[in-house]
Order: sequence, then structure tokens, then C-alpha cells
Amino acid sequence: MILDGFPVGLIGANCYFIGCEETHEGAIIDPGADGKRILSRLEKLPLQCRQIILTHGHMDHIGALSFVQEATGAAVLIHIADAAMLTGPAKNIPFLGGTKKQGKAADRLLKEGDLIEVGKITLKVIHTPGHTPGGICLAVDNILFTGDTLFAGSIGRTDFPGGSHRQLIESIKKKLLAFPPETIVYPGHGPATTIGEEKKYNPFLT
Repeated sequence: MILDGFPVGLIGANCYFIGCEETHEGAIIDPGADGKRILSRLEKLPLQCRQIILTHGHMDHIGALSFVQEATGAAVLIHIADAAMLTGPAKNIPFLGGTKKQGKAADRLLKEGDLIEVGKITLKVIHTPGHTPGGICLAVDNILFTGDTLFAGSIGRTDFPGGSHRQLIESIKKKLLAFPPETIVYPGHGPATTIGEEKKYNPFLT
């Protein structure tokens, strides 16, 4: 498996690249800003981006979506509960990293348990509402991409429209902490961590 990523935009949202070493098919997770940098990294990997997967619909995670989609022709995937954030600019919290603009509707609407094929790699969709109604995490092998659900030592904000602290904690404890402690967590902001570390030391979960 090919795996890469770097923070983009003023808030430093993590944009990830995942790809199949055999087919060189790839996906981009959360192209939040810096579209030219994203395309440059994609070319160097090298991967053919077939899908753009959004962990949720906030602007700091979708700011470069239109630019990257137009350049790659990739399909856009988002949970059905966050789909309106792509076409309703007032709903995606534009002050997080962009200006109001209306985008295209998603090509595929996701739900709990859906499988996303990236070449010969399969990612499983885990619906983790709380930060947004349609927030998702993605599981593959011993890895979790957690978007703004779970961070190293912290959790996602719940004070934006559609947020719920109770839902977020429930999502994390019931769904994410059930993974083995050695599972690597790649969050939407900040450094990587593990499920074991967060179970032991995250002050919001202990």
C-alpha cells in the first residue's frame, strides 16, 4: 500500500494519499487547500487518482476539492448526511479556510459499512457523527483515518451547527476504541497516534 500525506491550508488540515502498489490506482482523502501542491505530490507518488474521499464537509477539508476534481476527473465520495455541504456554501463553515462557493454534488453517497475499492485495497466506512452529522472514519489494514473525529490527545469540535458532543464521544468509544490498541490513527489535524495511546491518555476519553 502507498500512503502519504501532509497538512494543507491555514488551519493545517491533513490531506492523505492512499494507493495500490500493483495497479497504481489511488485516492485522495480531504483535499482541504493547496490544490497545486496536492497535484504535484500525486504526480510524484505516482498514482492515478480515481476517487476523492471526504471525511466530512467542512471547508478546511474540501477547499481544494473542485480544483483537484477538475484536474483528475476523480469521483467524489461523502457521507449522505454531509452531502449538502458540497452544494450549500453556507453549510460548510467557510471561515475555516476559504470563501463561500457552491460546488458540485458528490458522485457517491456513503453510509455505515460501505466498502471503497482503491485498486486492490479496500477501505471500510465507519460513520462517526458528532463533529458533523455525516462525519466518517476509514479503516484499512491496521490503519484508521479519523478526520475530525479523533485527534492525538483530543477530539473534534462540536460547537458548529450539526455537532453533538454526546454523539462524538459515543462514536469514538463504541466504534473506534473497539479497534486493537496497535491500530494507527491518522487524524484530520495534527500528528498520528494509536488507539491504545488515546484509550490510555486522551483526557476526553478517560
